[in-house]
Amino acid sequence: MQKLKLSLLFLFITVLGVAQDQLLESAKKKITSGDFAGAKTDLTKIIDASPKNKHALNLRAEARTGLADFYGAIGDVTTALEIDSTYADGYNTRGEAKMSLGDDDGAIADFNKAVKFNPKFTEAYSNRGLAKYNAEDLQGAFFDFSKAIELGPVDADKYFNRGVVKAELGEFISAIDDYNKALDLDKTDANLYNYRGVAQYNAANFDKAILDYDEAIKLDQKDPLKFENRALAKSAKLDFKGSLEDYNKAIELSPEDAETYNLRGVVKFNLEDHDGAIADYTKAISLDNTNPTYYDNRALSKTEKEDYAGAIEDYSSSIELYPNDPETYYQRGVVKVSMNNKYDACLDFKTAEELGSVEAKAMIKKNCK
Repeated sequence: MQKLKLSLLFLFITVLGVAQDQLLESAKKKITSGDFAGAKTDLTKIIDASPKNKHALNLRAEARTGLADFYGAIGDVTTALEIDSTYADGYNTRGEAKMSLGDDDGAIADFNKAVKFNPKFTEAYSNRGLAKYNAEDLQGAFFDFSKAIELGPVDADKYFNRGVVKAELGEFISAIDDYNKALDLDKTDANLYNYRGVAQYNAANFDKAILDYDEAIKLDQKDPLKFENRALAKSAKLDFKGSLEDYNKAIELSPEDAETYNLRGVVKFNLEDHDGAIADYTKAISLDNTNPTYYDNRALSKTEKEDYAGAIEDYSSSIELYPNDPETYYQRGVVKVSMNNKYDACLDFKTAEELGSVEAKAMIKKNCK
């Protein structure tokens, strides 16, 4: 009889274990498909039956992260780590939750432990690279993304991440190489073409940049930034009419972005449409009246229209916002000379000279006693 009881108990435990394994696999599939709430429900059943199931706790933390319950995720993983302090998956999951909360230093500490207990944990290296990037540790991020590529498996995201870091470090040609490798693996990602276009632009490969932006826009016609980037490349090639078309599209898609109006104003200035330029700069200022560049640019267009009083007013507003720019004092001085107000012009030229303007010296010599 005792043997029978033990056999039944063993059978019960086995059946329970099989049922939990099935729920665990079901939860994994739900997480993969984005059904985080369903996964959380399944995993809670397992944890209620087996409170020390570290895998279930870790997976529920992943489900909580998918539901933006980051503190709940941290709680689940912390419990799992109390069960097994060497659980690399747990440290990685908790690091992801901390990173989502903006705690990059805390995330890095967890990712450090993840790779300590599993030195071949590719995902943890990638995640630590992202956290280091957020913390502006570009060299550290470069190392981690390179390690993730070394460990494999190869995928487009790993090359993309390292390419972004290389570009931030000013290594545009090397960044292009990584973007090329990423695109070899995934030709459907508009952002890959866009980022490679930015690198090509910064490497002064304007034609190649435009080709990349063309591809990016074919894949995603709703992103104003891609049109704005192509406009910048066209402006670099002095194709101001083409640039204007792209800025028009960018503004159509995002009509409340001050910088796009400012950049379109610059294009109109180069097309000698000073009224149109002034209108764009005015719109930019209405959206962001704290940027001195917008006032400087409007002042230049007003100067071209011989609205010297208006130009001085704009330069003065710019100086109020940023009083240490020698170019603004210099330009205001030039306008004052045009108004035959040499006394005040010379005051501006002297201030500009004190701030480091070489051009101001020549104007002082010519106009000031």
